[in-house]
Amino acid sequence: MAGAGHAERVIRFLLNVLWLVFGGGIVLAIGYGIAALICFALVVTIPFGVASLRLAGYSLWPFGRTVVPKPGAGVGSGLANVLWVVLAGWWLALSHIAAGVALCVTIIGIPFGIANFKLVPTAFWPLGREVVDTP
Repeated sequence: MAGAGHAERVIRFLLNVLWLVFGGGIVLAIGYGIAALICFALVVTIPFGVASLRLAGYSLWPFGRTVVPKPGAGVGSGLANVLWVVLAGWWLALSHIAAGVALCVTIIGIPFGIANFKLVPTAFWPLGREVVDTP
């Protein structure tokens, strides 16, 4: 069984490298990184900058990771998420859906399309969540 775990890690690594090069991982991470810098510069939007950095890291290396609710996230993160949805979340989620559908049209793009679909909930509602490694 130890060989099966090693094989899964190798496949995840290869998928992440292919995602970086062909799936748009670098472009997504740069875009989310620029958004984070803008949010940090505006000071009031620093929580959104932190969420953008989380999205940048997740979009850079999505295979073998997932997003889970963050323990202790309160009403404040929920209210801030409503603002996020109005300003950015809905079009970010739609762009990930459109990219996912376009990638799934081709056989070779299906894993990258699935990776885009994994990014949809976090792009739509990012605060109060954290990225963790899958077992």
